[in-house]
Amino acid sequence: MKYVLVTGGVVSGLGKGVTASSIGLVLKSCGLRVTSIKIDPYLNTDAGTMSPFEHGEVFVLDDGGEVDLDLGNYERFLDIKLTSDNNITTGKIYQHVINKERRGDYLGKTVQVVPHITDAIQEWIERVAMIPVDGKEGPPDVCVIELGGTIGDMMFSRHNENGILDAGDIESMPFIEALGQFSYRVGPGNFCLVHVSLVPVLNVVGEQKTKPTQHSVRGLRGLGLSPHILACRSSKALEENVIEKLSQFCHVPASNIITLYDVTNIWQVPLLLKEQKAHEAILKQLSLLSVAGVPMLEEWMARVKICDTLHDSVRIAIVGKYTGLTDAYLSVLKALLHASVACRRKLVVEWVPASDLEEATLKEAPDAHNEAWNLLKGADGVLVPGGFGDRGVQGKILAAKHARENSIPFLGICLGMQTAVIEYCRSVLNLHDANSTEFDPDTTNPCVIFMPEGSKTHMGGTMRLGSRRTYFQVTDCKSAKLYGNAKFIDERHRHRYEVNPDMVKELEEAGLSFVGKDETGKRMEIIELPTHPYFIGVQFHPEYKSRPGKPSAPFLGLIAASCGQLDGLLGKASRLPRSVLGSKGYQNGNSNKTKKQIGKGSFCLNGNGVHALTS
Repeated sequence: MKYVLVTGGVVSGLGKGVTASSIGLVLKSCGLRVTSIKIDPYLNTDAGTMSPFEHGEVFVLDDGGEVDLDLGNYERFLDIKLTSDNNITTGKIYQHVINKERRGDYLGKTVQVVPHITDAIQEWIERVAMIPVDGKEGPPDVCVIELGGTIGDMMFSRHNENGILDAGDIESMPFIEALGQFSYRVGPGNFCLVHVSLVPVLNVVGEQKTKPTQHSVRGLRGLGLSPHILACRSSKALEENVIEKLSQFCHVPASNIITLYDVTNIWQVPLLLKEQKAHEAILKQLSLLSVAGVPMLEEWMARVKICDTLHDSVRIAIVGKYTGLTDAYLSVLKALLHASVACRRKLVVEWVPASDLEEATLKEAPDAHNEAWNLLKGADGVLVPGGFGDRGVQGKILAAKHARENSIPFLGICLGMQTAVIEYCRSVLNLHDANSTEFDPDTTNPCVIFMPEGSKTHMGGTMRLGSRRTYFQVTDCKSAKLYGNAKFIDERHRHRYEVNPDMVKELEEAGLSFVGKDETGKRMEIIELPTHPYFIGVQFHPEYKSRPGKPSAPFLGLIAASCGQLDGLLGKASRLPRSVLGSKGYQNGNSNKTKKQIGKGSFCLNGNGVHALTS
């Protein structure tokens, strides 16, 4: 097994996750099988109980693991399926070691950070790296490991205003020590360290400065790790004299210093690595030059070219709770991007804070209220994503009502589907107090209820999580056609509440169709309004399985409907031969940390880049 460790220095948010994903993609394009591991030093067992404002979205895996959003980047770039063990946290490691101590596995020894915690980290990495994640048998060839945090913070201790050492400096140290031991343990030719650093350009003199990277590399070496490759983030390509200076003072060959300058589309990053022959430097360090092939990225390059040359736009209003932070809806944005590229449209996202649509905001902040409604009314399509809590729920209900009554394409995901059901009960069935028991436990018309198997005392890992099967009840519906006329699909879930099965008959008699259900037939998975151009709600999260070149079916339908392509798309789907689908089911759910603070308004997405549109 070969290992590539990606670390970051100088400042956070340099793009270690994208760099690690891109390295993995380039190595995969050379014919190697690649897996990924993300190390997060926080004490949480997983990301499940974290606020999106803290760490962005919680990404959900097939096995139900609630993990860091970087694993979503790995899955999308490499088209693989990871497990919850591919996300290592301090909480997981300590829990593992304490469980072993309670069983008596340490035979009465004093359990310490070194060697027991550091050994557990190394053993975890070795074990997980052997798990196949690409659907093939046998272990992968290369494991790309991303270490969360910033090396400078780990090296130079700092105190907060209360004089207490910052937690980030302490909790990262066992991983640094373990990885230093691990590089020696696996031996030369099996370990490559890529250090992502910053080379800033001072506007006053326009000169690229190397000192921050020099200090970062010095700090890394002081912790027992020496970089083999430098991936330097900068606003423009590094000048030759800058590369020579970095090589001289960081003791890294000039050929191993890669420039990751700013690009409009993160899909270009693997191409930057290829152009600068980063793969050759990595393969040489891993003694794989003789077995790896030439990078085959033609399909990827074509997709990048299409994305960068799109002109005709499609406007999608995202009505949510966390619209001030794009990372909170990262997978949703990626799924929209995949679908818009497939439809040859330039994606423009209108961020609409759900609470601003409500009557209370009209009284307190009328300008914000009017702006939110103008954005919603100007959109080609409406998407209400998942979420928790009652803030903004009434605004989401109003957004669903607006889309339904004005024949605007609508997609509701998880809570978004539930709010669409609540709206239908109130507006069509005239059940004006209809609600979810999550928001009103005493409602006399509970159309959304707490799932009986859920826990009301423990939050972490107690939801309905991971891949679950949905069976289509109606063959002649938009959802089934978008999924290639499959009889069933497997999609990832993350919810505690569900549509009340006792109200389904009444809703269906009123025109709302429940076209997808679980294996029992009692859990509602997909709703459709047959008389509407495109009004679909799904209890699952299809965004988690969307891939570049393989857009998620519900998202593809939303974009196609929003730009007038749905009829043609559905016609093609209905003519797909069964052999193209591979089986009677659609098991993939698709065909075949810098947190960006933003406000309301229009944003154009190309890859990860978010750029405000100027009028």
